[in-house]
Amino acid sequence: MSFLFPSFLWGLLAISVPIAIHIFNFRRTKKVYFTNVAFLKAVETKTRSIRQIKHWLILAARILAIACLALAFAQPFLPAENRLSVDKRGITSLYLDNSLSMESELNNKRYLDIATSKLSDLLGIFKNATSLQLVTNDFSAQEQGLYPAEKVRDRLTTIGLSNTPRTLEQIYKRQENLMARHAHTGKNQFFWFSDFQKSTVGNLSEIKTDSTNQLFLVPVQAEAEKNVFVDSAWLNTPFIRELQNNILFVKVSNSGKQETGNVVLKLSLDNTQASTASVNVPANGSATARFNFNLKGKGFKKGQITFDDFPVTFDNNYYFVLNASPLIRILHIYGQKFAGNYIENVYANDSLFSLQSYSAQNVDPGLIKNADLVVLEGVGQLSGSLPLDLQDFVRKGGSLAVVPSTSPNGESYGRFLSGLGINGLEAFTNTSPSPVAIAPPDRNNPFFSDVFEESVRQEINLNLPSASAVWTWANAGQLLLALRDGQTYLNQATSGTGKIYMFAAPFMPEYGNVPQHAIFVPVMYKIAASSVRAQRTSYKFDENPIVLSMGNSESNSVYKLRRGKVEIIPLQRIAGNQLLLEIPEGDQLGEGLDAGYFDLVRDNKVEQIIALNHNNSESRLQYYSPDELRAAFSGQKNVQVFDRIDDDAFSTAFQQQNMGTSLWKYFLYAALFFLLTEIALIRFMK
Repeated sequence: MSFLFPSFLWGLLAISVPIAIHIFNFRRTKKVYFTNVAFLKAVETKTRSIRQIKHWLILAARILAIACLALAFAQPFLPAENRLSVDKRGITSLYLDNSLSMESELNNKRYLDIATSKLSDLLGIFKNATSLQLVTNDFSAQEQGLYPAEKVRDRLTTIGLSNTPRTLEQIYKRQENLMARHAHTGKNQFFWFSDFQKSTVGNLSEIKTDSTNQLFLVPVQAEAEKNVFVDSAWLNTPFIRELQNNILFVKVSNSGKQETGNVVLKLSLDNTQASTASVNVPANGSATARFNFNLKGKGFKKGQITFDDFPVTFDNNYYFVLNASPLIRILHIYGQKFAGNYIENVYANDSLFSLQSYSAQNVDPGLIKNADLVVLEGVGQLSGSLPLDLQDFVRKGGSLAVVPSTSPNGESYGRFLSGLGINGLEAFTNTSPSPVAIAPPDRNNPFFSDVFEESVRQEINLNLPSASAVWTWANAGQLLLALRDGQTYLNQATSGTGKIYMFAAPFMPEYGNVPQHAIFVPVMYKIAASSVRAQRTSYKFDENPIVLSMGNSESNSVYKLRRGKVEIIPLQRIAGNQLLLEIPEGDQLGEGLDAGYFDLVRDNKVEQIIALNHNNSESRLQYYSPDELRAAFSGQKNVQVFDRIDDDAFSTAFQQQNMGTSLWKYFLYAALFFLLTEIALIRFMK
C-alpha cells in the first residue's frame, strides 16, 4: 500500500489526544460516603470492572477513528498493475481532437461525442486535481491556463468541430510549451483523445517525448469508411467569355475501400443550377467530371459543386469563383513604329482589351509587371533594364510576342532569348526581301481550334499570306506557322510559367502581307486570349500565403476579407503586382469564416471575390490502429496506447492499470464507523 499524500500521516500523532484523556481523566476516582459501607463495596467492585472495559473500548474506537481519518487524508492506494504511474500532483494535459473527421459516427454516435464522454469520465478520477489543461485544435487563449476538473468539464460542453487540422507533433509542442509556463512538482501526464487520422497526424516517428512525462493515447476505435470529396476544379482554358460554351473539370476522389458508383454532382453558378454530371469513383482512387456551361454577364461568378454522400457530410460542398470575360491588359513596346499600326488596330477596337503603347526608350518597368501580354515590335537592340524586366515577366507567367525590326541586333537578342530557353538565334540583313508563302497550319492544333470555320477546314488549299524572315532560331516549343520552304514563321515556347511567341518577319508590306491577311486578327486574338493567366478558382484556408494578382496595388494599401457582417484584416504584403495574404488559423478564424465566398475589400470597394475551402486531408478517412500506434512508439516506454475508448469501463480500467486502487474512501467509512461505535458505547453500554 502506498500513499498519494504521505505528509498527512503526521496526523496519526493526534491519537495521543484520546490516550492523554484516558490516562488523566478516566482513571481519576471520587470518594462517595454511604451509611451501609459493606453493601456499597460489592456494588463498587462490580461497576468499576465494567466501566474499565467501557473506557478501553471507547479509547480504541477513538484511536481507530483518528487513525482512519488521517489515513484517508493521506489517500492510500494499491500500486497500479502498469509500471507507468500517474501523479496527480503534476500537470495533466488533455488533448481532445475536434477536427472535422471527428464528425464521423460509430454506433450512431459521433467520434467527438464518444471522446468527450470518456474524457469526462476521466475527469472524475482527477476531480480533486487543480492543475488540468484542455487543448483542442483551436489553440485558443483559454487553453493556456490550469483549471480544476469541474471547470474543464464545463468547457467540454462548448467544444465544437474545428476547421484547422493539427499534427500530433504540433499538439505535443503546444502542450509542452504551456506546461513550461507553470512550475509544478511531480510528474506530468499527457492524454490524446483522437481518431488518429493518418492524413493529418503527421510523421509519428518525429515525436520524441520527454521520458519524465507519461503519454497516454486513447484512440476512437474508428473504421475506414467510404468518403467522396472534391479534390480540385479547373477550366479547360484560362479565358472565359460570356455566352460561349465553357468547360469545367472537377476531380472527385474516394478514400474508401469500395467503389462508389453513380455519384451525381451539381454545378451551381450564382445560386442557379447550371449543369450536372455523374461519375463512378473507384476505391482509393479518383475520377474527373466534366461540366459544360454558359455565362451571362461579365465579372465574378460564384460557383459551387454539391453532392450527397453519407455518413460524412462536412466535405459535400466545394466552392469556387470564375471571372467571366476579364480585361486583357496588353502593353505594346515599339522601336520602329510601322505605318500600318497593325497591333493598335487589332487590340484598340475591342473592349475586351486594354492597350497601352510606349516607345522602348520610355516604357515604365511597372507597366510590364501589370500586363498580361507584352508585344515587343520593331525594337532593333535591347538595352538598359528592359531585357531583365521582360525575362522576369515571362518567368512569372506573362506572355511575350516578339516581332523583329528590319535589322535586329542578333547579339543582344541572342543573349536575351537564351535566358528564356531559345537558342541559336541568327539575324541577317535582308535588303531585298522576297516573301515566301506560309504553309497550311496544323488544323488539329488546339491553337487553331476556333480559327477556321468547319467549311474552311475541309478545304485542301487555303489562300494564305507570305512573309520574308529576317532571323532564324533553333526549334523550341511548338511550331504554329511555317513558310513553305520549311523555315519557322511563328513559334510558341515556354519559360517558367510564361509563354514566348516568336515571329520571323517584321509587320511591314515589303516583308510580307501577313498583317493585311484575314488570318492575322484571329492569330493575334488567340495569342492575347492565351496570355490570360490561368484562373485560380479557389484557395484553401491553410494555403499561406494566398497569392492574388492585383492590377494597381499601392504599397500602403490595406485589404480586408469580408463575409456578411464578419470582417478581418489578414496579414498581408504587396510584392510587385501580387498581394500575399495569410489567413488566420484556429480560434482566430472566428464565427462566419467557414468555407465559402469572401470579398476582398480595399477602401470599401470590392476588388475581387475569392473562394476558400478546407484542406481535403480531413476527407481521407484512414486511421492508425492501436497496434500501429504501439509500433510507432515502441521505443518510448513512457507511452501507453489503449485498445478501446468506447468501453463503458474505460475510466475504471485506466485507474486500475495506471493509478492503482484508491482506498481512501474505505478508510473514511471506517473512521465514521468507529465514531458511531464510540457514540454507541457511551450511550448504551452501562
